[in-house]
Amino acid sequence: MSELRSKVITLYKHLQYLGRDYPGLNGPQKFRKQIHDAFINNKDERDPKKIVALLAQGRYLAKEVEALYSLKKYRSVKQRYSYND
Repeated sequence: MSELRSKVITLYKHLQYLGRDYPGLNGPQKFRKQIHDAFINNKDERDPKKIVALLAQGRYLAKEVEALYSLKKYRSVKQRYSYND
């Protein structure tokens, strides 16, 4: 159980770290609040299978946010270096 606990804490910290650059008006604060609320809502979960499923969902969210950031960087670079004829 402590192994799952450490994975949950690591995922929480990683998602909070990713939230620092979330786009939009009040984006970082809103994203971090949503992550915090999601973890608080599931804090009493004791079923290991359910916890593993929630961890998988959290990892998927992290990958989506990372993809969003890489797309944002790609668009920025493309806009800077594109030739407008």
